[in-house]
Amino acid sequence: MSGRELTGLTDRQVRYYDQQGLVEPQRGAGKQRRFSLEDVDRLLQIAEYLDAGYTVAEIREVDEKKLRKQNNTAPSEESLRHMLADELLNIGRFNGQQKF
Repeated sequence: MSGRELTGLTDRQVRYYDQQGLVEPQRGAGKQRRFSLEDVDRLLQIAEYLDAGYTVAEIREVDEKKLRKQNNTAPSEESLRHMLADELLNIGRFNGQQKF
């Protein structure tokens, strides 16, 4: 099944979205695009945005806002280590293996 059948987008549209940085597929030996299922899902999402009336620039803005929100809410490496340590302590308590 071709990308066109999966997404309803033309090859030209897909190249344009790639050039605009909206999708970033892996590249094969001859620099051919290798689309993952995530890439196909992303292309479907782009098509939905376009059908809803968004422009490419607006889609990029939505992506940037989501990325900023993720970066602001993502826990730091240090806080992840603390959460893991706390979780390991809790597991030990439930197994009756409290060690201090």
